[in-house]
Amino acid sequence: MNQSTPTLVNVAAHLPRLAATQPHRLAVVYPHGRDAAGRFAYSHLTFAQLDRLSDELARGLLAVGLQPGTRTVLMVPPCLEFFALTFALLKLRAVPVLIDPGMGVRRLGPCLDEAQPGAFIAVPRAHLARRVLGWCRQTVRLTVTVGGPRWLAQHTLDDLLRLGGGSADLGTTATQADEQAAILFTSGSTGPAKGAVYTHGTFATQVEALRQLYAIEPGEVDLATFPLFGLFGPALGMTAVVPRMNPTRPAQVYPPYILRAIDDWGVTNLFGSPALLNRVGRYAQPLGVTLPSLRRVVSAGAPVPAAVVERFTHLLAAGTQVYTPYGATEALPVANIGSDTILQQTRKLTELGRGVCLGLPVPGLRVAVVAVSDDPIPTWDESLLMPPGQIGEFVVAGPWVTQSYYNRPEATKLAKIHDGQTVWHRMGDVGYQDESGRLWFCGRKSQRVVTPQETLYTIPCEAVFNTHPAVYRTALVGVRRAGEQVPVLCVELEAGQRPSGELLQQLQAIRDAHAHTQAIRRFLFHPGFPVDIRHNSKIFRERLAEWAAKRLD
Repeated sequence: MNQSTPTLVNVAAHLPRLAATQPHRLAVVYPHGRDAAGRFAYSHLTFAQLDRLSDELARGLLAVGLQPGTRTVLMVPPCLEFFALTFALLKLRAVPVLIDPGMGVRRLGPCLDEAQPGAFIAVPRAHLARRVLGWCRQTVRLTVTVGGPRWLAQHTLDDLLRLGGGSADLGTTATQADEQAAILFTSGSTGPAKGAVYTHGTFATQVEALRQLYAIEPGEVDLATFPLFGLFGPALGMTAVVPRMNPTRPAQVYPPYILRAIDDWGVTNLFGSPALLNRVGRYAQPLGVTLPSLRRVVSAGAPVPAAVVERFTHLLAAGTQVYTPYGATEALPVANIGSDTILQQTRKLTELGRGVCLGLPVPGLRVAVVAVSDDPIPTWDESLLMPPGQIGEFVVAGPWVTQSYYNRPEATKLAKIHDGQTVWHRMGDVGYQDESGRLWFCGRKSQRVVTPQETLYTIPCEAVFNTHPAVYRTALVGVRRAGEQVPVLCVELEAGQRPSGELLQQLQAIRDAHAHTQAIRRFLFHPGFPVDIRHNSKIFRERLAEWAAKRLD
C-alpha cells in the first residue's frame, strides 16, 4: 500500500458512493423482536436510506449548533440510529468520542472529562448518569437524547430529523487527511483507558488495509458483533447485520441467536472476540452445525487459543479460515495469521512455550522489535533493535497508526518514538520476530514477572500448562514478597473439573519438564478469571495478582 495519503479524504465518502451505485442494497440490518410465528423480525436501512438519514441528522445537528470539529460523545448501543449518527458526525466533520460503556460508571467519568466534549448524544440511561454524576459539566453545551423523555436533553432525535429535512448539500467530504475524525478509547484492560486520536487519513487507509488483507468484496454480509468493527462494514460495501446480543458481554452470548443471524442473512464475514468464538463453537460443534455461507472468520482482542480456532473450523466449509489479526486500538491491523498455519505449523511450538504466532506484518506497515524498557524513548535509534529470536517490545509505524492520545501528553510520550517525520507506536506487547519475519507474542510488557534470577513472560509460561485437558486457562502473575516478585500461576479449570492433589502434581510435572517454567513454585486455583470489558478475553492479571497476594497471606 502506498504510504502517502490523499490530501482530501473522509471515510464517510464511501456511503454516498454506494448510495449512488447500489441504492437498494441493504446497509444495516437490526433485530427488533419476533413475528407471530416466533421468527426474528428485522428492521433495515438500504445504502440510499442510510445515506439520506445520516444527511438529515447531520443537517439537524448543524441547525442546533453542532460545529465541525466539535468533540461529540456518542453513547448509543448498536442499532440503526448508531450507524446513521456516526456517519452523520463524520459527514459534518464533528469528532465522535467512542467509549466502552462496559468499563463501568467509575471509569467512564474520567474518560469523558478527559475528552472535553462539547456535545453529548446518548440513550436515556447515559443522560441520567450524566446529570447525576456531573459528567462533562464544564464543557458540554449541546445534548441530544435517542429515545426517552424530552426533558433529558435539549433535543431529541425527532427534532434533528425535523430540522434536517430537505436536500441541501452538506459538502463535507473534502476533509484534510490529518484532520481529527474520532477519539476511540482503549479498553483500559492493562492500564488507564486512553483516547487514541484517529484522523480521516487513519480511517481511510485502515479501511483499505482491511479490504486488501481479507479480499473483502462489495456485496458481502458482515455479522457486526463488535460495534466499532461493525462500522467498517458499510465503509467496505458490506451489509452490517447486528445480532441479538449484549455487545459488552460477548462471553455470555446466546449461541442460537448468532447462528440464526448467520443463516437468516447468509453472512459471509464474521468478526468475533475469542470469547464469542469459544462459546459458539462449544455449542455448535457437538450438534454438527455447519456455516457454509462464511468466507472468513476474524477474531481479535486477545490471543485466540488453538483449541478454540480448531473447534470453530469444524463449522466452516473446506478452505474457509479463521484469521487472528494482531493489533490494538492505536494500530490495526499489524499482523495476520490464518487457521491453516496455526493448526498445521505453529500450534505445537506455542504449546512448547515459544509464544503465540501472530503471522507476518501487514503490507504497508513497518514493524520492529526494540529492547524492553519502561521509560520513554523520545527518538528512534537503530541501536534499539533486537536481533531475530530475541524478545523485545513490538513497535509499529505506518499510515493507519495513530500519532497521539487526546489530552494525555505523558501517555503519548511513553507510547511514541519520533523518527524524523515518522512516529513509531510502542504496542506495549513483548515478543520476537523469527528468521522468516513472523511475529511471536509473549505477553504484555507490564505483566512480565521479573525475579532476581530471570524474567518470566506470561504467554510462553501459561501455554505449556494450558495443554492439560482439565485446564481451561492459566495466568502467570507476580506477587511482591520481601521486595522481590514471586511468580504464581493462577489456574482456571474446565467446567465440571475440581482441584485435587493429583491435578496439582500433574501441573508440577509439566512445570518441571520445561526450563522456562521451573521458577513457578506456587499454584492457585481460581473459580473464574476477571477479563476485559471489550472482548471478554484479555485476562486482568493485575486483579489476579491482588487476589493471589491475599491468598498467599
